[in-house]
Amino acid sequence: MDTFIKTILYDPIIGKIIATLVGIIIINLLVRFLQRMLSSRLETKEIRYKVRRGLSFFGYLAIVLLIIGVFSNQLSSFTVALGVAGAGIAFALQEIIASVAGWIALSFAQFYTIGDRVQLGGIKGDVIDIGVLRTTVMEIGEWVKADQYNGRIVRIANSFVFKEPVYNYSADFPFVWDEISLPIKYGSDHNLARKLILSAADNTVGEYVATAQKHWKEMRLKYSVENAIVEPTVFLIATDNWMEFTLRYVVEFSKRRGTKDLLYTRILDDINQTDGKVSMASATFQLVQAPPLDVRLRNE
Repeated sequence: MDTFIKTILYDPIIGKIIATLVGIIIINLLVRFLQRMLSSRLETKEIRYKVRRGLSFFGYLAIVLLIIGVFSNQLSSFTVALGVAGAGIAFALQEIIASVAGWIALSFAQFYTIGDRVQLGGIKGDVIDIGVLRTTVMEIGEWVKADQYNGRIVRIANSFVFKEPVYNYSADFPFVWDEISLPIKYGSDHNLARKLILSAADNTVGEYVATAQKHWKEMRLKYSVENAIVEPTVFLIATDNWMEFTLRYVVEFSKRRGTKDLLYTRILDDINQTDGKVSMASATFQLVQAPPLDVRLRNE
């Protein structure tokens, strides 16, 4: 028994394994210490996140280099075995390999970053973490109307960036276009209605115009895209029941629902102050002529 224990203790392979485990523990402790120390001194959450992720990456890299350095003499003996098993390992771990490749693509191709609002794999939400295998999203929508959080955190494999389109609501242009439609009764002053709607839009979303113009100018330098109207615009069409005014405007991607509430409230208040010159319409039905009734009584 003593001979067996001595053989294990003095085996160079066992010694290298122990040295590797000790080195991995020391690297993990050092990374965690640096993460806590630097996170407490950084103010913005974006910088704190990037520092934590960067330290984790260098920690993994240091572990890989440690293993290669310790077992460098034995690596050549495993070359043939790894070549034979490589095809089977690649097939068994194809989803993991694709997810790691997706993480590399995300790191360099800028599909999306932390804080972006995306739609990925049928899931829409804000990106709160990008791991080596999965992207973590705070979901919006589903049973909650408009772009509001529903409380679910979804983890999506990074391989989806190669399988499905990636919709990004906030990458190069941090605004989205939105519209509201207002039915105005026939006989109302349509010029006054247009003026009221534009005035409400200018007071509610006019602050976005200058910033949106700046970002769109940068978009045109980066992509082959035509010039776009970012100022609030009103369009009018005549329907069978009413005049339909549609207001088109730009808004921050995270403020769509709140902005709609402000616009509707302002427009309705302004319409109420027109003394009937402008009136909202609703679906009504007018009976033009009733069919004649012929009632005859017959005695049995």
